[in-house]
Amino acid sequence: MTTRPPLDYPFAWPSATGQPEELATVHRCPVQPVTLPSGDEALLLTRYEDIRALLADPRVSKDRNRPGMARMTAKKDKVFQKKVPARPGGHARVRKLINKEFTAARVEKLRPRIAEIADGLLDAMAAQGGPVDLNEAYAFPLTVQVICELLGVPAADREQFGDTSAPPWDYMRELIAAKREQPGDDLISDLIAVRDEDDGRLTDDELHWWCTLLLLAGYETTASQLSGGTVLLLTHDGQLEKLRADWSLMPRAVEELLRLQVVGSSLSMLRYVTEDIDLNGTHIAQGSSIIPALEAGNTDGEAFACPADLDISRSGPRQLTFSTGRHFCLGAPLARVELQVGIERLLRRFPDLRLAACPQHLRRKDDAFFQSFEEVPVTW
Repeated sequence: MTTRPPLDYPFAWPSATGQPEELATVHRCPVQPVTLPSGDEALLLTRYEDIRALLADPRVSKDRNRPGMARMTAKKDKVFQKKVPARPGGHARVRKLINKEFTAARVEKLRPRIAEIADGLLDAMAAQGGPVDLNEAYAFPLTVQVICELLGVPAADREQFGDTSAPPWDYMRELIAAKREQPGDDLISDLIAVRDEDDGRLTDDELHWWCTLLLLAGYETTASQLSGGTVLLLTHDGQLEKLRADWSLMPRAVEELLRLQVVGSSLSMLRYVTEDIDLNGTHIAQGSSIIPALEAGNTDGEAFACPADLDISRSGPRQLTFSTGRHFCLGAPLARVELQVGIERLLRRFPDLRLAACPQHLRRKDDAFFQSFEEVPVTW
């Protein structure tokens, strides 16, 4: 077991385009002790291949109800710490049912509609004139409208979704009840109806939890990735010119932006070790709390050449921002399409788009879970 002194975690992001200084050194220690905002200690996994292996390891559990499990934060109102009663094998069963309806093919059909929504927002930006806050004018309205349309949230109710400090738990129960009475052509209605031959339908608690999670995770993280990715491109002129010269690079560009912009802090990846594990000669004891540090894995020099550099034509291993294995993000296909469409439409519409503030002056949210920008002022 390592005896290195613990570091405070999450790490601080020093500037708009810089990375935490700790990322340059933690790879030397594959299992780094850290102190969480709660004051509890955990072990940070820092190497790409180790993270991939342990995320698929059945000896690593996501159950945060276990005795001795480290707490992410002392605050009790975070969405990540709310729980729904579970039953044995429930996670795999629920994902199987959701995957029947929330498919990549279904998301791909939304691409023209996403472009239509994006163009409407860009028309409004052009009419208003710069500078504008990219978060307020474009990124959040785009992702909120897309996920609300997908789930079937009525247009009149959508303005309430923009503040995860007050997640719409009660609203979602009411919406699910309304969809039971009058189903529509939307994901919630389909999830109510979907069945598994052996296990039946989703329970009320499962529906409530997953629909709420899809709603919240379906807009805030993607909106923050869209604006943060735009900042990266606007501060790397050579890469931006390469993309403008060849829009077919957009899918690769999005993967590279995701690699360097892990918006959701890996703090939410906290896991529990149910049996002793030997990790390349390092012993991880049963009962340990561990964090697969996605931002560390994404900048591991053993996996990525020149890992701190933005390279939109990069090929090689897939970034870990959406996790991997049985906990791979269900919303990844939607996020990818929104980012590809959203960034391309923005850059095509405004060829002279630029930041309206010095990158070093962009303020990040002071939050242990999200490493996003408070505002992204742009003009053209």
